[in-house]
Amino acid sequence: MAENNKGLFARLKEGLSKTKNSLVTNLEGIFSSYQKIDEELFTELEDTLIMADVGVETTTYLTDQLRETVKQQKVSDPAQLKPLLIGLIRQVIEGAGRKQFNFDARDKVLLIVGVNGVGKTTTIAKLAARFSDHRRQVLLVAADTFRAAATEQLMQWGERIGVPVIHHQEGADPAAVVFDGMAAAQSRKSDLVIVDTAGRLHTKVNLMEELKKVRRIITQNIGGRQLETLLVLDATTGQNAVNQVKVFKEAVAIDGIVLTKLDGTAKGGVVLAIAHQFQIPIYLIGVGEKKEDLQEFDALAFTRALFE
Repeated sequence: MAENNKGLFARLKEGLSKTKNSLVTNLEGIFSSYQKIDEELFTELEDTLIMADVGVETTTYLTDQLRETVKQQKVSDPAQLKPLLIGLIRQVIEGAGRKQFNFDARDKVLLIVGVNGVGKTTTIAKLAARFSDHRRQVLLVAADTFRAAATEQLMQWGERIGVPVIHHQEGADPAAVVFDGMAAAQSRKSDLVIVDTAGRLHTKVNLMEELKKVRRIITQNIGGRQLETLLVLDATTGQNAVNQVKVFKEAVAIDGIVLTKLDGTAKGGVVLAIAHQFQIPIYLIGVGEKKEDLQEFDALAFTRALFE
């Protein structure tokens, strides 16, 4: 493994330490404290997975699969359950890691969606900085016009990282901002356009209609670029993040997920829930404050960081 990758893996491992301490330590405690494999063991296993925000549906799937394997392979020693469960978890996570995010990409429009407070604007800034590091010309579009602070924050980030920001005044039509942004991208020959959007989930119907309109404007003016919609989720919200996927998935086609704040939570099991319940790749995970801490999701590295 290259030195840079070693550093990334160390940060990933550190970022997942809270989840590891809650989930993995408890699992190991279960496997070592039982003398035989019985229903009591499986009940405790289910409780532990649910407490780590793996979710009821995914927990049921994992324990059913584990029961079946125990039966087929005639497993009797509880210590043998750990590698079997890790294998099942890896299979689930690999479903979310089948498509990698590419920072070398050109000619893309990234539509960033998610509720307020999940770290959308910071994620956009980190994305822009990473793309700039790859010598890509990035243009930011401030289409969250309902919060003056959102536009100001994006403009501050743009100034800090040297990336232009297309914006209108507070309360402007987001679709109009996006229209101007797409025109600016054409004239400036930008490689990447990253669009910020509002996240007022309490006005769900209006928000979703607005997102559909914004997406329409992008596709009508895309000029040969590829559109990808990324949903930003906050890992610290646990199962609420799963509910947010359901809500946004109804309104717009979600191409990939960005899961932020994994370093600040013991609820990293939500990765399993998302991977199992939705056929949507997890593109990026946030495991710290630095731009390098917004990492491309690697299913194998994620599993290793948890269980090694």
